[in-house]
Amino acid sequence: MTRPNVVDLASRLISHASITPATGSVFDEMEAMLRPLGFTVTRFLAGDELSDREQGGPVENLFAIRKGAAASRHLAFAGHLDVVPPGEGWQTDPFVPEVQGDLLYGRGAVDMKGSIAAFVSALHDLPEDLGTISLIITGDEEGPARFGTVALMDYMAQHAIAPDICVVGEPTSVNRLGDMMKIGRRGSVNMWITVNGTQGHVAYPHNADNPITKLGKILSAIDGLKLDEGTDWFQPSNIEFTEINAQNPAHNVIPAKAEARLSIRFNDQHSGASLSDMIRDIVEHHGGELHPIISGEPFLTPPGELSELLVKAISDVTGVEPELSTTGGTSDARFLSKIVPVVEFGLCNATMHKLDEAVATDDLEQLAKIYALVVQRALCEPADTRSLNIQTAQSPSKGETS
Repeated sequence: MTRPNVVDLASRLISHASITPATGSVFDEMEAMLRPLGFTVTRFLAGDELSDREQGGPVENLFAIRKGAAASRHLAFAGHLDVVPPGEGWQTDPFVPEVQGDLLYGRGAVDMKGSIAAFVSALHDLPEDLGTISLIITGDEEGPARFGTVALMDYMAQHAIAPDICVVGEPTSVNRLGDMMKIGRRGSVNMWITVNGTQGHVAYPHNADNPITKLGKILSAIDGLKLDEGTDWFQPSNIEFTEINAQNPAHNVIPAKAEARLSIRFNDQHSGASLSDMIRDIVEHHGGELHPIISGEPFLTPPGELSELLVKAISDVTGVEPELSTTGGTSDARFLSKIVPVVEFGLCNATMHKLDEAVATDDLEQLAKIYALVVQRALCEPADTRSLNIQTAQSPSKGETS
């Protein structure tokens, strides 16, 4: 089958306004790309509307598989078709893909419809009997990620589907295609602090109980924490305050309640639960309440055969040897790492989530070549990736979400 132009494939996906949580037409497009290549495609909806803090459904998910021989190895590619809202001020329509010079513009061009298009394009260069290949595609990555990849993993478990290795196509490159790949990620937990007091007149403080004073002591104590110095593969964990609110429109009233929110990105010296316990002790000591939501735990796929496979393919196509990194935010690799060795590699991330998001058309072509080499070498060349050592921190308990 003639390989389609990767820019055309990316444009087809971009043209669907699949703002998270995504369902519908963009998945029709994805299915239409995969079925002619011999893939069996399964789609399903997951999730309902939840509370303000935990909203995220319903979401559409797609699992596609093309099976090789019974003993063949299995490579999975994971990605997401949902995108963040485009915002106002684009020079072009964010959902009408447009090539200007050597750039393709559109929401999702980088994060991450371009990478998905590159992988689909790569499949056209590979024989159908190469081995088992699957695509794990969700419409719920940019939001809470509660009903996306996790639900796909449940589907795979129910059908005894177990990939040997997995590549996630997140945009990991920084200054040029190939300069960075991810072999792990820090964990993430958001925490809401609530301090209740007694409303009263500011001139009669003895008749009131000011929650802002207590909240200030809590935040000061938390700000004084130093979680760690970092590790060989992870930068130091950090705590950032992201909101403070007393909802008090009057200048002469002591409010009845004060609230704050903080976010912690943490390395594998901690777990979401251990950090929640640490902060809860401080909050409750000063009379407050804590509500944590864990987005994901840290994970590390130690450098070895899987990362070397990517490094060699990247170097062969671009001449660049990538840095192995765990920096940046979270991704769905945090879930997949619990069942399969996983690395992340994709396009340059300079314009992701920005106005006028754009990808270099030459980068799309090179990425397709890299993915084709990775699949071919992973499934054809002798290597026992099942013996790869993957380390994960403590898994989140039931009910923890992003």
